[in-house]
This record gives sequence, C-alpha cells and structure tokens, in this order.
Amino acid sequence: MQRLKHYSIFALLLLILSCNVSPEPINYGSDGCQFCKMTIVDKIHAAEIVTKKGKVYKFDATECMINFLKDFDTSEIQLYLSNNYTTPEALIDATKATFLISKNIPSPMGAFLSAFKSENDAKNVQADKGGELYSWETLLAKLKD
Repeated sequence: MQRLKHYSIFALLLLILSCNVSPEPINYGSDGCQFCKMTIVDKIHAAEIVTKKGKVYKFDATECMINFLKDFDTSEIQLYLSNNYTTPEALIDATKATFLISKNIPSPMGAFLSAFKSENDAKNVQADKGGELYSWETLLAKLKD
C-alpha cells in the first residue's frame, strides 16, 4: 500500500510538471510564424501565445498573432505575449502593453505595429516617430476589420 502511495504522488508530480504554462524563447532565424509561415527574424516585433495546456504558438509579428485569433478558440489561451520594442527579444504581457502604430516603424507584416511594456516608453517613441497609441482592447477592435 505504501508503494502505491509513492507511485500516486510521483504520477501527480509528473502531471503537474508536464502542464507547465510558460513562454518559450523564440529561436530567431529558425522558428516559423504559426500564421504566415515566415521565419521569425525580427527581434522587436515577434509574439507568442501560450494555451492553458502549455502549447506555444509563435508569430513573427503581433498582427499575425491577432489574425491567428480569428480562427482559434481564445478561451483556451493563457498568455498573449509580444516583444517589447525597447528591449529586443523580451516578451511582455500583450494584454497590459501599450501599442503604437507608426508608419515610421516598419513591422514584418506591414501593420507598423510595435508593443511597449510601459505607456511612457510608447509615448516617448511616439513623440519621435509619430503614430497612434492603443491598448490591447482598442488594438483588437481596430484590427478586427
């Protein structure tokens, strides 16, 4: 009976560890975009979705991630992540980010869309590059069309 108890605890720990819901590093130059199939090379515009079961989908741009959502059950998503413009390769919570659409900052798919961890950083870049600021919700509404 004691041996069975140990196996049960081991099985439970294995189950918990196998359902790890966390981002994966993007392998720039080799990972492909889940939506457009392009190789992800841009270190300031990439994005990632992590499902509640821990499956990771990678994108070469936030606009590809948003377009991917049109045919995906969003109730399964745990994390929406975008690269932080001011810290290349760093993934940030897209739902809390401030986004800038500026014709002076090209992004891989032509939406001119960049994500910022702080609204202040976005405003500083906007002052230099122009464009419009968006929250996650207002960005989704804009790109829905």
